[in-house]
Amino acid sequence: MGEYTLILAIGFLAQILFSARILCQWILSERAKQVVSPSIFWILSIAASYLLCIYGWLRDDFAIILGQFISYYIYLWNLKEKGIWIKVPTVFRVLLVATPLVACGFVIHNFTDFIEEFFHNEDVPLWLLIFGSAGQIIFTLRFIYQWLYSLKHNESLLPAGFWIISLVGSFIIISYGIIRRDPVLILGQSVGFIAYSRNLIIGYRHAKSLRHEE
Repeated sequence: MGEYTLILAIGFLAQILFSARILCQWILSERAKQVVSPSIFWILSIAASYLLCIYGWLRDDFAIILGQFISYYIYLWNLKEKGIWIKVPTVFRVLLVATPLVACGFVIHNFTDFIEEFFHNEDVPLWLLIFGSAGQIIFTLRFIYQWLYSLKHNESLLPAGFWIISLVGSFIIISYGIIRRDPVLILGQSVGFIAYSRNLIIGYRHAKSLRHEE
């Protein structure tokens, strides 16, 4: 197996896990006839995020890494809210918490090389890096919104705003993936489009039924 094939395999595995999380959440929401935030969604999220961050590093793609670093600890917070985090063996908890911090430490220690490798990458011109990073930031804002919304309601929830932001960010990332000819990003984000739209419909119908019951 060549190096590039191995890198793609890591990326596709991450996207498979991301797609699996949204499919599980979608199916469970259809059954419940309301938008739900199942534990499996967050378990798959942290596993996929870990792998995609590795993929972004191997691809010298700062946009991918930025998106994963922002949302990573929000996944862990949701696992804590779901009561899953306390069940994880201590060694894995330490590994999950420490890995991004160690990576940041490596970047700071090798800051000059990091800037040269990521921001002066001939394969990713600056305008494209900014465009891709903007998509990742918007896409990641959905989890910041979800976190703040959940804090306000004292439980892990997936509100309508989460799905709206998902659609906008996903569109930009797909465009970025097409320009970069990155099949991992294109396929991974395309799968989510239907699920994001369907969750908005489910949420609207559930809210409508609640209003009729009042």
